[in-house]
Amino acid sequence: MNKNYYAILMAGGVGSRFWPVSTVDFPKQFHDMLGTGDTLIQKTFHRLSKVIPKENIFILTNERYNDLVFEQLPEVTKRQVVLEPAMRNTAPCILYAALKIKKENENAMMIVAPSDHWIEDEVAFTNNVKEAFNFCAQNDALMTLGIAPTFPNTGYGYIEFDTSAQNNIKSVNQFREKPDYETAKQFLAQGNFLWNAGIFMWSVKSVLKAFENNQPELYRLFDSGYEVYNTDFEDDFIRDNYRKAENISVDYAVMEHSKNVYVIPATFDWNDLGTWGSLYDKLDKDASGNAVVNAETLTEDASGNMIRTKAKKVVVIDGLEDYIIVDKDEVLLIFPKAKEQDIKKVLQDVKDKFGEQYG
Repeated sequence: MNKNYYAILMAGGVGSRFWPVSTVDFPKQFHDMLGTGDTLIQKTFHRLSKVIPKENIFILTNERYNDLVFEQLPEVTKRQVVLEPAMRNTAPCILYAALKIKKENENAMMIVAPSDHWIEDEVAFTNNVKEAFNFCAQNDALMTLGIAPTFPNTGYGYIEFDTSAQNNIKSVNQFREKPDYETAKQFLAQGNFLWNAGIFMWSVKSVLKAFENNQPELYRLFDSGYEVYNTDFEDDFIRDNYRKAENISVDYAVMEHSKNVYVIPATFDWNDLGTWGSLYDKLDKDASGNAVVNAETLTEDASGNMIRTKAKKVVVIDGLEDYIIVDKDEVLLIFPKAKEQDIKKVLQDVKDKFGEQYG
């Protein structure tokens, strides 16, 4: 396995649309959302370890999740866990991790991958990552994996690529924000748009050059601590300086401003598992089209529901169609699937009325 291959596994998000299972104290990446016996972060770590040496997989997360990371990934060391003292979106933490990796190995190739996505064909994923690494090793390139859209989804950003390339690696024309439905239909009709999966690959040299060129102030902030990275003094520097970083995504910070961006249309099935409905889509269904995790169900005139409980709880449902039914500790959620994007607001309403401990 190539010792120059590194991974940044992004595990700092809260996943509030998966409330009440996903909470600030115990977010979705640390749950077995699919009922497979592995949590999402465990599945992602094992997938990456097929192409990246395990000791080169860095977990990037908020400091409040430090203990959860070591509980679920006992094979990682303190060196591999990069902690954010404050939530500042993806650009600051990726820049910080890239500088740490450069100090350890300036020939490093990096993949940045979310910890909570569903990818079934791991062989195809590995092949796409190797193809990207090979290209980035030979070129000053920022790479991403795009997903061929299967319907006009308004919940994802899109990548518009140049159709003139004859090979599998396409030059990116531009990134497009989440569209309305009519615009999304136009994207699909054009045929040169992909969903943005938030999976990036590059050499450490190329991404640091992109940060230095496009975000000089942010780059100077983190580069000023370069001497203390990977030493006992690193924590003090990060604690004093991390909060000064702009709250900005890596897409906005460097990808949208760079001219050397390429995309590979992914050859694997993908789901960002962003909502209960997206989880429902990926689970096996019973004869009535209900997706069930953990529960033992007795249903009558009930179809299209997403049902999740702890352990083997018996759930009886009569007369519900296309609902999210989730039982967790002190919270029971019964909510229409069609309104799943409102769960974030419902969570805030619950916290306002009953207290922060429910979020």
